[in-house]
Amino acid sequence: MKKIILLLAIALVTMTISAQTAAKRAAEFNLENKVAVHGYDPVAYFTQKKAVKGKSSITATYEGVIYNFFSQANKDIFSKNPANYEPQYGGWCAYAMGSAADKVEIDPDTFKILDGKLYLFYNAYFNNTLKSWNKDEANLKKKADVNWKKIIN
Repeated sequence: MKKIILLLAIALVTMTISAQTAAKRAAEFNLENKVAVHGYDPVAYFTQKKAVKGKSSITATYEGVIYNFFSQANKDIFSKNPANYEPQYGGWCAYAMGSAADKVEIDPDTFKILDGKLYLFYNAYFNNTLKSWNKDEANLKKKADVNWKKIIN
């Protein structure tokens, strides 16, 4: 009986810590109505090479973050390995994360797949940050990686 109570207590503590971690993680992500990537399908960036609006009727949650998908097939692909399809830097502008450690909104249509990862960028008012990113990508990526780790830890 003591072993069962101990196992239940450990399970409860683990679930509480997991829920807190997911909530903190979601709080750092760029979410619109609790949905990542402005409701766009993260898998479509890889499979269709373009931004495709997801459907609110086809969703998956990964570590506290909700994603919409254009099709059930894309949701199934995501569910097998969600970390492969999540946008980098919580879905914030990669250029802004690298240049100033800022959380800046993105244009879901402005993106880049680099080394199998999705990077999103701000693109409005004659300011396409993907162009700036491309000019100094290696340096900006290193800085963005460091800056994002500071934010989520």
